Amino acid sequence: MTRVIETKNLSKSYGKTQVLKNIDLTIEEGEFTAVMGPSGSGKTTLMNALSTIDNFTGGDVLIEGKSLLDLKRKALREFRQKRMGFIFQDYNLLETLTVKENILLPLAMQKTPVLQMEERLGKLVEALNIESILPQYPSEISGGQKQRTAAARAIITNPAIVFADEPTGALDSRSATQLLEQIQLLNKTFGTSVLMITHDPYAASYCRRVIFLRDGKIVNEMFKGEQTEKEFFDRILTIQSAIGGDQR
Repeated sequence: MTRVIETKNLSKSYGKTQVLKNIDLTIEEGEFTAVMGPSGSGKTTLMNALSTIDNFTGGDVLIEGKSLLDLKRKALREFRQKRMGFIFQDYNLLETLTVKENILLPLAMQKTPVLQMEERLGKLVEALNIESILPQYPSEISGGQKQRTAAARAIITNPAIVFADEPTGALDSRSATQLLEQIQLLNKTFGTSVLMITHDPYAASYCRRVIFLRDGKIVNEMFKGEQTEKEFFDRILTIQSAIGGDQR
């Protein structure tokens, strides 16, 4: 399998405080992976370093075999736009654009031909069941629909990887379940790698692999295999209790 992300001795410090400590991590093409850990474990710092939102102070990050250290600022920005997708807890939708326009915005910025844009849009909105809300504005739709819109926008560029930062954090349990099922479906249907930061074992149970951080280090990882969400959820809870972290 193709390695989408590989880190080598990845470290990040703020002043004298080392937040990430020599992390070696590999994300393969098509994986759906969660990163969990107690508050202050380095989850968000790791995602920011992998996604080029923030720099790192030691080691290296390779995405599709390309070292981030070798990319200049402009090349890094273009690489982020074309090869990465993002789903944030607060949606980050533009209120002055319709749902359709929000989803197509990344392709419009890349000057993608209209026919190709419409073709990609059709496949995504069908999978996410959001055809009926395409003409509406973000203020006119529910939180769950906003997050599905954000998911479509993240994946429409055919990125190498989608980073999801607590995507269910602002949703009720029903909307959260729907979103997780649809991200799971997108992962299986389109083969897009997804790396999700979460403190919620329920959300993590939809992933194929869970990585646990504590004090800036990887302390455990679990693979779902043939387990059901419920069986995997129970195992995640056990590890989470052992290393510390929110229980929800």
